[in-house]
Amino acid sequence: MRFTAFAFILTASAASAFAPASKTFSQSSTLFATVAPAFETKTKAPVFDEVCDTTGVTLTRFMAEVAMLNPEIAELTTLFGAIDTSCKAIANLVKRSQLPASETLGLEGEVNVQGEDQKKLDVITNDLLKRALRFTGKLGVLASEEEDTPVDLASADQLSATWESKDLLVEETEKYVVVFDPLDGSSNVDAGIPTGTIIGIYEHDDNCIVEGIDDPNAEAQCLANTLQPGTNLVAAAYCLYSSSTFLVLTLGNGVYMFTLDEQIGEFVLAKPNVKIPETSKIISFNEANLEKWDEPMKNTVKKWREGKGRSGERFSSRYIGSMVGDVHRTLLYGGVFGYPADTKNKNGKLRLLYEGAPMSFIMEQAGGLSTTGTQRVMEITPEVVHQRVPIVMGSKNDVQEVIDAYAEFAAKN
Repeated sequence: MRFTAFAFILTASAASAFAPASKTFSQSSTLFATVAPAFETKTKAPVFDEVCDTTGVTLTRFMAEVAMLNPEIAELTTLFGAIDTSCKAIANLVKRSQLPASETLGLEGEVNVQGEDQKKLDVITNDLLKRALRFTGKLGVLASEEEDTPVDLASADQLSATWESKDLLVEETEKYVVVFDPLDGSSNVDAGIPTGTIIGIYEHDDNCIVEGIDDPNAEAQCLANTLQPGTNLVAAAYCLYSSSTFLVLTLGNGVYMFTLDEQIGEFVLAKPNVKIPETSKIISFNEANLEKWDEPMKNTVKKWREGKGRSGERFSSRYIGSMVGDVHRTLLYGGVFGYPADTKNKNGKLRLLYEGAPMSFIMEQAGGLSTTGTQRVMEITPEVVHQRVPIVMGSKNDVQEVIDAYAEFAAKN
């Protein structure tokens, strides 16, 4: 019997294959050499071919090609079919939330484990994902921002309207562990500001096996084995609900950005192999907290604002307050996004397992960096599901300036 944290699996809808107007590709298409990542990860990068680099190809066709070229990760096709369908459903909920009849805006009246007031859409999107998992027939335990602990998805009784049970489950399941933040930036949703969903996919830890033992301590230890560092990520993705609906993913071989074509109801590849500019002049922080930050972080940002940093450029500020929205803009235009540690939040505010690690994986695969200031975010092993971590990510040269500032400060003190 195996214990697996599993969330976000839906039945993938069928979609027609894409045929480029100017040329077609077959199985004999040239394979792209695997691009060596800037940093080491513990998972093997998949092989892609020209189909995977063709703008306009649908996500379904893209994943089918990846599965054909890399049979060992063929099950990811099912997972990304789930993510595809879920993002469409959540995008529709967010879009309709402003209608008077929707009754999805405002507070739910509950507080999550982080002490944050839950928005109605937090609860609705979280429930949507749990119910979707229930009807796939693939049972397991999910890890979500809106759950105090991993949740038993096996019993129909657990999927009542109240969703109150937080029991753990030991059950034979599939090979992946999936964690998510169902609606990042939900505090902005009442104002119509961009929100998103963040997903991380890990391989199941084969050492986590409980054979016929009804032992809560063994179950708890099994849970601990699912708390893996970002270097173990097989894939990561986010969906952004904004002027368009975007689905951005990495399988460990570059970053691929899909946009929802509502006329055909499919995500189509808009930007293959996205690369973030190595340097920029945009910062994306809540600068109201600047005086509470660590000295190296505070001094670096002050230099940027005054044009006294390494680049000599005066940085401007662009801050939405939604991690997915801010990171998406940073990927496209370059810059630095962060939520550093401060005197109030000494461990930062963003969650490592289902926010920090997946978004750091995407950022690194696009050629950027992600750090706490003193440590690579991807190398941190979470001790608890909702562990927080300081994060600074973005353009390589600018983030390196932050890392160097912390190193110089440590050398002097």
